[in-house]
Amino acid sequence: MELKDILAFKYSPQIREKLSDIGFTKKFAEGDVILNENAYIKAIPIVTKGNIRVMRTDDDGREILLYYIKAGESCIMSFLGGMHNDTSKVKAIAEEETEILFIPIDKVTVLIKEFPEWLDYIFRLYHKRFEELLEVVNAVAFKKMDERLLSFIQKKCALNQTNTLHLTHEQIATELGTARVVVSRLLKQMEDEGLVLLGRNKISLV
Repeated sequence: MELKDILAFKYSPQIREKLSDIGFTKKFAEGDVILNENAYIKAIPIVTKGNIRVMRTDDDGREILLYYIKAGESCIMSFLGGMHNDTSKVKAIAEEETEILFIPIDKVTVLIKEFPEWLDYIFRLYHKRFEELLEVVNAVAFKKMDERLLSFIQKKCALNQTNTLHLTHEQIATELGTARVVVSRLLKQMEDEGLVLLGRNKISLV
């Protein structure tokens, strides 16, 4: 697949050629950890196929989902950490079979100087991620867990273009930063209300 087909905005032919020349591609299987917390960032990832989920871990080892990175997008955390020679504050995991074009950190400044549209791409990503992080803060602070759970299922289904998710209650609890028993109880309640259908490690939106 060509860069022009997967990137989130229309690159000029020159920058597409530049990215192909300076970048390198790697493939990841579902569940592979692409970036760990506290790791130094040596390259900026651009997803060309698949999806990545970005998680944050607290001091007690509990995790919470921050946002997803889809094909054509990148991780603004990687931009910021890489540019300032800082370590990653998040963990990135392949949601499915994923392919990533990595741009070495030392080439990012050159891209910004040569191609104004690259800087525009970064700002667009920053705006998108900031809004998504605000949604997370708003959900944790103001929404009940049943609302967060239903929203999570809806977003995950939309991301994977399906009405059925193959997930354990433990996996959902991890991504929402709550307990498995809470997820199990709320899912049963949602099934009783006719919102979902439950199967073995399977959840379907009605």
